[in-house]
Amino acid sequence: MAAVRFLGTAPDRLERVVGPIPAAGSLRGRPNLPIGRVRPYSIRSIPSPGGAERRGARAARPSRAAMGGDLFALDFDGVFCDSCGESSLSAVKAAKVRWPSVFEQVDSAMEEWIVEQMYTLRPVVETGYENLLLVRLLVEIQIPSVRKSSVADGLSIQEILENWLKLKPILMDEWQEDRESLVDLFGRVRDDWIKNDLSGWIGANRFYHGTADALKLSSSDTYIVTTKQSRFAEALLKELAGIDFPSERTYGLGTGPKVKVLQQLQQMPQHQSLTLHFIEDRLATLKNVIKEPALDKWNLYLVTWGYNTQKEREEAQGISRIQLVDLPDFSKKLK
Repeated sequence: MAAVRFLGTAPDRLERVVGPIPAAGSLRGRPNLPIGRVRPYSIRSIPSPGGAERRGARAARPSRAAMGGDLFALDFDGVFCDSCGESSLSAVKAAKVRWPSVFEQVDSAMEEWIVEQMYTLRPVVETGYENLLLVRLLVEIQIPSVRKSSVADGLSIQEILENWLKLKPILMDEWQEDRESLVDLFGRVRDDWIKNDLSGWIGANRFYHGTADALKLSSSDTYIVTTKQSRFAEALLKELAGIDFPSERTYGLGTGPKVKVLQQLQQMPQHQSLTLHFIEDRLATLKNVIKEPALDKWNLYLVTWGYNTQKEREEAQGISRIQLVDLPDFSKKLK
């Protein structure tokens, strides 16, 4: 299978290098990762209204909300973490468990091809279980004898990119799958990988250059809002970036759609005087926010890295509510 590593070439650029997958034990050392470990860090909680009095002062210190400030709701995969290598490998593992007969003819060369295509297809993935569907679809495209879907014959990678929202329900129906079962399986495969080879799992992920430091040094109120299961996001922040991010500030899979999470955050009493910012790598998610009049107070940002395409970035430039943000600007905004 293909191993994909990212080498620090410039502060705002990552280079993908393809080679054979190293043995699990060899993933422990990653000297060329974009960032190294940082000191353990815990984000300070929001001061409660009428907080501790200053020494010698009569009046209580005003809370952050009373003073004004910024709240950042931050996506995880594609903003902080490049997890495409890990999610693709986990998807192959899970797909073999779910559909063993489909994968009987899949050799190492085809697995390598699958992983490579997943880097191209990653922008269409909203929730992790979709990786399993994509992996099986790629197999059916290559091996007609295992084909159960009516859409696989002659389907190109570009057509998948352009039509995934239409293809996904067709595949779910024709393969007689349900979302929750796939979500559960994908989570269990990741849990098993972590349990049996933590360093290998961690080594298959990496943070984009400077993003962990930006979170670590931020003086703003920060929340992680992701479709990833919270335990995996928190584990990566701790093990790969050295950040102990509070679980109460992590809204992961199962906490509701992102538009609902943003509504919850803006309605909290302690956030009423804060300027609201939402940073994402998926244009479709930002469009969903724009459709909700109740979320008009949010400043919206599409990152220029992560899992989006040049076409999507160009489209975002024509949408007045959305600002493009690059890596240097990202670090400045979170200060």
